[in-house]
Amino acid sequence: MSDGPPAMAAPVCLIENTDQGLQTVESSLNLLRRIQQPVVVVAVVGLYRTGKSYLMNRLAGQQSGFALGSTIESKTKGIWMWCVPHPVKEEHTLVLLDTEGLGDVDKVDSKNDIWVFCLAVLLSSTLVYNSRGTIDNQAIEKLHYVTELTSKIQVNCAGATNDEDPEDCEFVRFFPDFVWAVRDFTLEMKRGDQDMSEDQYLEFALELKKGRNRKVSDYNLSRDCIRNFFPTRKCFAFPFPMAANNMKHLNSMSEADLNPDFLKVTDRFCSSVFEEGRVKTTKGGHGVTGSRFSHLVKIYVDTINSGSIPCLENAVVVMVKIENESAVNEGFELYEQGMENCSKNFPIDVGTLSAEHQRLEAMAMQVFLKRSFKDTEEKYMTMLQERVAKLCDQLINKNMDASEKLCWKLLSDLYLPIAANIEKGIYAKTGGYAIYRHERDTMVAKYQQHGKKGMKGEEMLERFLQERSAEANSILMADQKLSEVEKQMAEARECEALQKQQVKVAEQHQQDLQRVREDEQRSQEERLRRMVEKMEEEKRLQLEELERAMDCKLKEQKEMMEKGFRNQADIMNQEIEQLKKEKEMEMEKEAGPGIFEKYIVPAAKIGATLLSTFLSYQIAPVFSDAH
Repeated sequence: MSDGPPAMAAPVCLIENTDQGLQTVESSLNLLRRIQQPVVVVAVVGLYRTGKSYLMNRLAGQQSGFALGSTIESKTKGIWMWCVPHPVKEEHTLVLLDTEGLGDVDKVDSKNDIWVFCLAVLLSSTLVYNSRGTIDNQAIEKLHYVTELTSKIQVNCAGATNDEDPEDCEFVRFFPDFVWAVRDFTLEMKRGDQDMSEDQYLEFALELKKGRNRKVSDYNLSRDCIRNFFPTRKCFAFPFPMAANNMKHLNSMSEADLNPDFLKVTDRFCSSVFEEGRVKTTKGGHGVTGSRFSHLVKIYVDTINSGSIPCLENAVVVMVKIENESAVNEGFELYEQGMENCSKNFPIDVGTLSAEHQRLEAMAMQVFLKRSFKDTEEKYMTMLQERVAKLCDQLINKNMDASEKLCWKLLSDLYLPIAANIEKGIYAKTGGYAIYRHERDTMVAKYQQHGKKGMKGEEMLERFLQERSAEANSILMADQKLSEVEKQMAEARECEALQKQQVKVAEQHQQDLQRVREDEQRSQEERLRRMVEKMEEEKRLQLEELERAMDCKLKEQKEMMEKGFRNQADIMNQEIEQLKKEKEMEMEKEAGPGIFEKYIVPAAKIGATLLSTFLSYQIAPVFSDAH
């Protein structure tokens, strides 16, 4: 599949956990950089030796791949990655991230656990938390890493928020969907006499207690963070896959040897992740491709190693620069290669050159718009168009030089017999002018019949005739056969022929200019259409991000009201109002008057630059005295 994931026979290490800290693996980043499809990123986290890798192998559609340990030793170190074609979403890539087990007693630095957890949250669009047994208070307390996210992740740049608007309320806009996979579950899923679904079981386990004492606050802390940070929550309860004494052989067991109920839950889990898993997005709702994802991985790991706190906004700023510069280069390289192929056929006429320029520029713009994002000030789009305009200017020069050299050589070659006759004095006799004129007109006819003269064909003929006018006049004056009146009439005809050629040059220039104008008009209309589509798409993504966050907050607020948590409901109401204001501001931007200044004017300016290039080269020589 074009721009899809490379064939990977097995997972590769994406982030190493070394004695020097977390380190990205360049070869794995290079794999991601080749992927231009949107990525759905699923990361699994959890305590070590809880069977996380088995679920990831199933998501990859494989029996094995991610390491499954059969001893108490943790097998996965760092974060491992497997990229496969998405089984449900066409032209999407599924990126699976298997993280090392949390709480491994053999770790040199246990502080890495929180950073591994943070990276899983920052990088994924679906976060799977894997645990064993039941979702009780002890299980939730083991997920204490979630309470540290506010101190380990920033949404906005330093100073962008204040105490009255804490940014942890924004996490729900950018954090992944949360899936709790409960392994080896043996209890009946009931509340009193009522059966519960797995999702209801999770929500029951996450219910808050009323009260303000320290014990209640500690009880509510992790639950409150999970409820507030993650936009959607799901639960899957897996029974034992087989007898306990066979668990160490899980990766080699056939499906026929596994518990049918375990397989049913596994299939439901995989289907849910495939169907409901979202494309990874950045702040602003922009979809992430494999290439963009590679930048996120490196930015976040480098930030952690520097001792700083990863910031979503800063990551987007850095990624915008890297990706947009790459988009400019990719678009320009396409244009450059196409025009290099075109230049092999120089000289060509203006119409052919203009049409090829417009075609390749449109393709370059399409490539740029596909890869670029958040180019709000058109800085990178203008950079691409200026580079295209500069190369186009150079190619016009090159094409004209080729045309001028070819035409002048053609004229010189055709003129050689006439020059030889002048040298021999063939025309220096009575009636010589008629012979000269006949041979010169024959030469001109042969020149005009030549098919490939390029942009300067008529202009070079006009220049040639101008330079030979003194010669023709000398032969005319020396012809004793002609009377003075006949000489005057012949001289007038010479002047008239030269003027007709000048008019022909001007008409040709006008036709060329009209062709360029029409081509540029069509190109500009197409360019504007694509830019407006890009703007509308980015606006739609921004609004979807806000709407998703509002829906989540409204659902949570309703539940808080029903359970009597008035204070939490009031806080959420303030957050909802803030989201509404942001949405209104985005809607106003969309309907605002800036579309003309923002898109049409810059595009028209670039178009005018190219048009003026053709104008300067095509019209100026017509009125030059140099000829």
